Amino acid sequence: MSPSCPTCDDAVATPALAPALAAPRSAWLAVGSIAVGTFVMVTTEFLPVGLLTDIARGLNVSDGTAGLMVTMPGVLAAFAAPALTVAAGRLDRRTVVLALTALLLVSNLLAAFAPSFSTMLVARLLLGLCVGGFWSFAPAVGTQLVPPADQPRAMSMILAGISVGTVLGVPAGALLGSVAGWRSAFAASALLTAVVLVVQLWLLPALPALRAIRPRDLLTPLTRRLAAVGLAAVVLMVAGHFAAYTYLKPLLQQIFGLSPALVTALLLVYGAAGFVGNFIGGRIVARSPLTAVIATTLLLAASLAVSTLIGAGVAAGAVVVLAWGVAFGMVPVSATGWMLKALPEAPEAGQAMLVTAFQVAIASGALLGGLAVDGRGIASAMLLGSVLVLAAAAVAAVLGRAPRAAALSVP
Repeated sequence: MSPSCPTCDDAVATPALAPALAAPRSAWLAVGSIAVGTFVMVTTEFLPVGLLTDIARGLNVSDGTAGLMVTMPGVLAAFAAPALTVAAGRLDRRTVVLALTALLLVSNLLAAFAPSFSTMLVARLLLGLCVGGFWSFAPAVGTQLVPPADQPRAMSMILAGISVGTVLGVPAGALLGSVAGWRSAFAASALLTAVVLVVQLWLLPALPALRAIRPRDLLTPLTRRLAAVGLAAVVLMVAGHFAAYTYLKPLLQQIFGLSPALVTALLLVYGAAGFVGNFIGGRIVARSPLTAVIATTLLLAASLAVSTLIGAGVAAGAVVVLAWGVAFGMVPVSATGWMLKALPEAPEAGQAMLVTAFQVAIASGALLGGLAVDGRGIASAMLLGSVLVLAAAAVAAVLGRAPRAAALSVP
């Protein structure tokens, strides 16, 4: 600053800072590389769903045993999220993201060439580390790459990988596996992961950690009122969703009376609607994460309840699937937006606990839905899910407003 003119430098600095308000193209390409990494990770996580019987036969195990390929990564991810957040310490987050992408590459290669089921399980456990670690760091990294005004959009792009992986990645992997063998599906995922790794090496800048996360910091989300409320709402919302979502295909077949071809078409519509929901949720989060959570839960609860009342036929099924898909797409971005605003000083600790909450809710929701279906049929799982999601809306609306609800709003 010039001693003769204290305000001159300020006057010059203002226009100089103006270009920083808009994220450069390279920043958005870097965000895109993380979003594609998300897509590959989700695709890899759920590849065994469409290839389970083929893999079981190829590695000489039962279908039930082969199901461990799906459950084990999820269980490990719940523990890996907080553990890796602490272990990363003050490591540059560029290094962390590159290491996780490289680990995803190793997981896919190991699965593609697995000589035995035990080797396949090792590959899937490595994937569990990727899932837990990636979700702990990716949203925060995305917000570091762009200015504050663009952060909700960047987060939506990254989380959109969930929907794209669901709607395109998994069906494409299953199709490739049926044509060229299940190993080719993992090989293709490995190839795409390698491309993502090269792009990230090229585009990601240095991303220094704000501070090291200590074990006791992981308790911070439980001791901050808004963060604890957010975690409680997420557990109820996600558990309700998966209590019903686990039985979406039987719902379309048994309640709506649709043919297998129509069911497949509506499942694709569901995934596409989820992709749109990501960006709708991102726009609402930019205004108020509290509003985003309430809107998400109300739309999701209404979709589940209406599914038991609207009647049969493809039109009724399409209405339910569209609304449900949009609501599902809003879930990750609204939950992540809530935690980032509730814990701005500890985003990685909040995200780690959010990943754990998601995994616990997925497992418990699927279990509760199964008990409901076995006891009273498909419709009961939809109603149970709706009740749980409505409870999440009530928690957010009542406890998330006072005394510091204003802190949730984006300036």
